[in-house]
Amino acid sequence: MGDPELKVAKLYDMLPGDAGDTSEGRTPALNAPVRTVFVVGPDKRIKLTLSYPMTTGRNFHEIIRVIDSLQLTSEHKVATPANWQQGDDVIITGAVSDEEAKTRFPGFTTVKPYLRTTAQPAKQEAAAG
Repeated sequence: MGDPELKVAKLYDMLPGDAGDTSEGRTPALNAPVRTVFVVGPDKRIKLTLSYPMTTGRNFHEIIRVIDSLQLTSEHKVATPANWQQGDDVIITGAVSDEEAKTRFPGFTTVKPYLRTTAQPAKQEAAAG
């Protein structure tokens, strides 16, 4: 994202407060801390940080995967396992009782007493109006 006045970079402590008021004239070495990818949620809290060295490109597939997971898990009481992709099964969180799971996630699978999986829930549509 563009941040020519360094407001976001300073707000999230990516750069020190005395870094100046503009990106003008800054070198890649001076901007190295901003090589970190921050995913900020609607609640204005940082949900993920990934730091990449200057010599390594970012993995945008992983960033999109994380955003998809964050959106899904904010709508439903589920978690996504490692390497989860859109459409894969998800994990029902421990905050959901078996009774509630039967209603919310009919046909879920109990792998272990503490590990229950289910098909990925559908995205909830915003109510019109």
